[in-house]
Amino acid sequence: MMTRRDAFGSFALLAELLASAGRAEAQTQTPPSSPQAPRPPVFKHDLPNVTMDDWEVTVSYVDYPPGRVGAAHHHPGFVLAYVLEGSVVTKISGQGEEKTYAAGQMFYEQPGATHEVSRNASQTQPALIITLPKLWHCNAFRQKSANFRQGTSV
Repeated sequence: MMTRRDAFGSFALLAELLASAGRAEAQTQTPPSSPQAPRPPVFKHDLPNVTMDDWEVTVSYVDYPPGRVGAAHHHPGFVLAYVLEGSVVTKISGQGEEKTYAAGQMFYEQPGATHEVSRNASQTQPALIITLPKLWHCNAFRQKSANFRQGTSV
């Protein structure tokens, strides 16, 4: 059984690997003159108190071409998103006003929330995010999601 702690720990490790890969490309080969202080977490957020039996993780890239505006949508599970390139503007129900997230930043969508705004912050530069992870209950949430997409009751 995967626990909430296991899922978040796996996610945190993957986020740190992504962040460190980007930093490694940007750094020169000159060794540091003094040891660096430990880096703060990339992202920290409480997760819902759910059992994760029969859940699966789907990690996906989402491309935002210049000027892309996404339609409002829902996810039955929670979503953690990491901005790899560019900047995106997002608004999640229950989380206040629109926020802009740049490369290296993350945001969270709680289960059942409406992703009200999803757009590229630039009209000239692409953006790219990776969802880390998108957790779905394999049986019940898949059916609810399929019903939602078809416009039928759940």
